[in-house]
Amino acid sequence: MFIRRGKVWTFGDDLDTDAILPARYMNVFDPRELARHCMEDADPNFVEKISPGDIIVAGKNFGCGSSREHAPLAIKAAGISCVIAGSFARIFYRNAINIGLPILESPEAASFLEKGSTVEVNLQNGEIMELASGRKFKAAAFPPFMQEIIAQGGLINFVRGKARPAVMKEEQSGEDNQ
Repeated sequence: MFIRRGKVWTFGDDLDTDAILPARYMNVFDPRELARHCMEDADPNFVEKISPGDIIVAGKNFGCGSSREHAPLAIKAAGISCVIAGSFARIFYRNAINIGLPILESPEAASFLEKGSTVEVNLQNGEIMELASGRKFKAAAFPPFMQEIIAQGGLINFVRGKARPAVMKEEQSGEDNQ
């Protein structure tokens, strides 16, 4: 669950949310349909080339532009297992965590990793390893509560999981009082 392995697809600096998912698809809410248009304006054939588990690697300021939760959702729905970048736009970072898309900031990995290489990412400790060379890079690991949000598939699932036990306890307590 915390280890991701996949082929690298590279993009440059300042890739905005319009390139990740063009604005013309903002009225679409089905994740499978969004996935069909992932990275369409950056690479029109992207979704035809990728395989489940692949990894996007990009430069600085990934996800800049509009605050669209659709953008990280399209990436996740396309089967990308995580995104590594030199840095992320703040709103993209938050939206990615909210929908359960793992993202790691590592300027060193972003500048070293090349399209087609295979990497293994440990989300628990932030280690990124390029498998052919064995070279390792470090990214800041998420705190445990954020790891749990990602493991649950996003913030909504995380909250639902936390609320269920409380509701069940309350219901059981109410039954005891009858």
